[in-house]
Amino acid sequence: MRIRNTQELISHGNVPGRRALLEIVEAGLQASDPYWSTRELVRLRNGKLIVGGGQFEPVGSPHTGEEKYHLAEIGRIFVLGAGKGIQRVAKALEDELGDHLTGGHIIDKKGHPVILERIGVTLGGHPVPDNDCVQGCHRILAILENLYADDLVFTCVSNGVSALLTLPVPGLTLEDMKATTRIMQIECGAPTQDLNPVRNHLDVLKGGRLSRRIHPARAIHIIAIEPGDYHTLIHENFWLHSLPDATTYDQAIENLMRWEAWDAVPASVRDFLLRRDPAHDTVKADEYERFGHRVFGVMPGPFQTAKVPAAMRKAEELGYKPYFLGEEVSAIEASHAASYLAEIAKTIERRRQPFEPPCALFTSGEMLVTVGKEDGTGGRNQEFALAAARRIAGSQRIVMASVDTDGTDGPGGDSTICLAGGIVDGFTAQEADAKGVDLVDSLRRHDTTPALRKLGSGIIAEPNISLNDLTVALIMSDA
Repeated sequence: MRIRNTQELISHGNVPGRRALLEIVEAGLQASDPYWSTRELVRLRNGKLIVGGGQFEPVGSPHTGEEKYHLAEIGRIFVLGAGKGIQRVAKALEDELGDHLTGGHIIDKKGHPVILERIGVTLGGHPVPDNDCVQGCHRILAILENLYADDLVFTCVSNGVSALLTLPVPGLTLEDMKATTRIMQIECGAPTQDLNPVRNHLDVLKGGRLSRRIHPARAIHIIAIEPGDYHTLIHENFWLHSLPDATTYDQAIENLMRWEAWDAVPASVRDFLLRRDPAHDTVKADEYERFGHRVFGVMPGPFQTAKVPAAMRKAEELGYKPYFLGEEVSAIEASHAASYLAEIAKTIERRRQPFEPPCALFTSGEMLVTVGKEDGTGGRNQEFALAAARRIAGSQRIVMASVDTDGTDGPGGDSTICLAGGIVDGFTAQEADAKGVDLVDSLRRHDTTPALRKLGSGIIAEPNISLNDLTVALIMSDA
């Protein structure tokens, strides 16, 4: 079981509703595991290494079919990558390749346990990078600088790679990178797609530079999401840093200005971007395609991954008609998303419209929390939960939950206290009053972890891969 504190979570409030909703969330979390699909993608058979499978190939890829290598003809095999929970992909490669694996290095998020034996692991800061991210990149760079043409490199990336894979270009410092990330994403609330054109151009390894440094060795790029469309991956990409980058210096400058962050970021960042130095530009599609690398997605299926269908199936098993309301609930403040979903749930509870209870409403994506200058402890899914608690106060039949599928919502850190998200019901606001928890103040200060822990409503989960948020509202029958 990935949820580690179920008994605490069902010991109060709307117990039947909480129990059902936790079963639904657990099903979604269980499905968010790329280990077995990676083992299916990469196989050792009779002295050959076989990589491929139609379900893992991007649609429209010019390179199709299985890649087959005679082990005797491969020099060395390495695994390199970064992302929240990416160790699950690397572990599958480690277990399948065994003694044939030379080594490698992975950067995962702080708060995740180290589960690899042959592949080195650095745990770095997220969403704001730290010195451990830089040190992890130096370890990856040391391997990249000693590759030969007959070597084979597996790269694996997932959500979170843009923060964890941080190594500033010459002339910039880690403090420059940290300040830029904090100002844009946390203080101003810019989404990843607006932040990445900036940090892609400030970094040694981002924006396809990983692939540039691997060449002329062979590379298999594993992305821990659905395979998607080849043209989109190669010509529109801004965050899968093993693949080419579609962003530009001009976009970076424009985005900083649009979010009113241009004057706030360090002068060294502004100066670097204004130089538009082609020597430090990211890898574009035409250069990348000359490398001949292959790319596979190890989470095939609809709705980004299997997490939503799995959760919806569990809801149906429990007697709740499932409805999927949105796949890309991104660039939306978590508290606003909670308020909107809560109002839909309340309308269903009162008017039995637009759906008949009992039912379950699902959304996915990556919400935002604009923190400003506050320094509370929390995350977007926890913020969603507390905001929802206020909206559904007094309800007898609504229960709502939201989790980050990697199991660590927010900055991470000590895995024993870092929550994955939260679960609330119509009694939560009353419990908060009784325990002296000010929901409004906690939300204002974005200090949601202490509040949810005190309320016994913070979900603690085993870490795994990050496949964005899973949010569910359960509306029980009135029988």
